[in-house]
Amino acid sequence: MNAIYVVAIGSVSETALQWAEEAAAEWIPLPLKRLPPLPMPEAAYDAKRKQYQSVEVMKMLSQSTPHDAVRLLGVTDVDLAVPVLTFLFGQAQLNGPLALVSLCRLHQEFYGLPADPDLLRERTVKEVLHELGHTFGLTHCSERKCAMSLATHIGGVDAKSERYCDHCGLQLVDKFASLGEI
Repeated sequence: MNAIYVVAIGSVSETALQWAEEAAAEWIPLPLKRLPPLPMPEAAYDAKRKQYQSVEVMKMLSQSTPHDAVRLLGVTDVDLAVPVLTFLFGQAQLNGPLALVSLCRLHQEFYGLPADPDLLRERTVKEVLHELGHTFGLTHCSERKCAMSLATHIGGVDAKSERYCDHCGLQLVDKFASLGEI
């Protein structure tokens, strides 16, 4: 049976993984499974930037994808980047099987503020929906409240809601119907 898999990459709290799974389960009509944690690939670390290159992490994910995976969502707590961007909240393959979410900059502590577990949960859900949406063909949405709106700073993440707008939600329903999943 086809499924969505969730996997921790490096050290990720059980709570954060549960938030990611709950967000996926609410919107995507497929069974959900969890893989054993994967180590962060050493080749991903960029010592000059003190960040991890997401492309290397995505390569590792592609090699770890189970045969029955419709999608594989990696969740990490390290700071991600690509050469042309300062940082990433996540990355995904448009209409592809892989999505990656970084919790690093979703933590209030990253900004020198006290921990806020409720806010971290909200941000995690929004970014999981965003990256999984890309894997199902959704592009950035102009509706600021939609989970698919582009967020280039934490304020952009906070401005989103924990849901897709009607337009993006209908696109997802159409995609699932075409895949025979609903």
